[in-house]
Amino acid sequence: MPNKIVDKNNVRKILIIKLRGIGDVVLSTVILNSLSDFFPDAKIDFLTEKPGAEALSNISYLNKIIIFNRKSNWQRFKLFFDIRKKNYDLVIDLFSNPATAQITYFSKAKYRIGFPYSGRKYAYNIYGPEERSIFHAAQLHLELLKDAGIKIADNKLHFTIDSGSKKIANDWFAKLGHKLNVGIIPGGGWASKRCDPVKFAEIADAIIEKYSTNIILIWGPSDEQEANEIEKLMKHQAYLAPPTSIQEMAAFIKNCNAIIANDSGPMHISTAIGTPTLAIHGPTNPKLQGPFGTKHEFVHKSNLHCIVCNLLECPYQHECFIELPLKDVMNKFETLLDKNNIRLH
Repeated sequence: MPNKIVDKNNVRKILIIKLRGIGDVVLSTVILNSLSDFFPDAKIDFLTEKPGAEALSNISYLNKIIIFNRKSNWQRFKLFFDIRKKNYDLVIDLFSNPATAQITYFSKAKYRIGFPYSGRKYAYNIYGPEERSIFHAAQLHLELLKDAGIKIADNKLHFTIDSGSKKIANDWFAKLGHKLNVGIIPGGGWASKRCDPVKFAEIADAIIEKYSTNIILIWGPSDEQEANEIEKLMKHQAYLAPPTSIQEMAAFIKNCNAIIANDSGPMHISTAIGTPTLAIHGPTNPKLQGPFGTKHEFVHKSNLHCIVCNLLECPYQHECFIELPLKDVMNKFETLLDKNNIRLH
């Protein structure tokens, strides 16, 4: 069945659906400017899970954030009817898994947009691209809008930091003096995506030796051990950030002149708030999941036989990180500084 084309005059209420990781949710915000421009009078709600909700908080384009409770069957059942009662005109399912397909279909929205994956086509009357591996994850969302006849305004990501989090970060950085700051974020959703602390320590020491800068180790709840290990392995002093919420972490990232990170939610937050970012990749494809936008850079050991394996656990010795040449990282970092007119000397 051919795609419908959305009639902008018939859309007053929109629901966006994107579950799972914070990074994925941040990348999905790329559609907000286009939706706001194309449907200037529409209210936009967003269905996501609890971690994604904090990443979306304070974004002015959003009318309401609805939480999807994966663990409660009763809450999920209730959600189906709550969404049905809201009478959305347009539902955009950026996740398109079996559960979100059911939600989309049961909404009975006039326009239901999603990806035509096996077993889920029934839920949608407008399809985005079937092939995912030719677009960056953020660009894929824009391609979905294009296929629905929605004009693309730009490719800007969104993340809005609250004033309280800004103050916490500003007060902490004020104690460091006026040196420039490079943040290192060791987090990553899979074990195989996490660059080894010994490699991060080597990179951090090389940056200190070449540039007059502080190294700030920024970590989340599951990254504290790696951050502490990096600090212990370094020859030079680094500054360990305090425990932070997602909003506070974003504020710490914003206070840095540049960030080096794994493929992770914080990496995508960094790109969304505009901090120049160098992403270090191993099992994931930087052309599909790398930092989004021309001001950022990525590095990976492209000639490794198992690179971009997409395995959650490394079956070898994590050569994608351990054997990544330091000179390759430093060259890409220099490129990052040059293209953003950052002078750390």
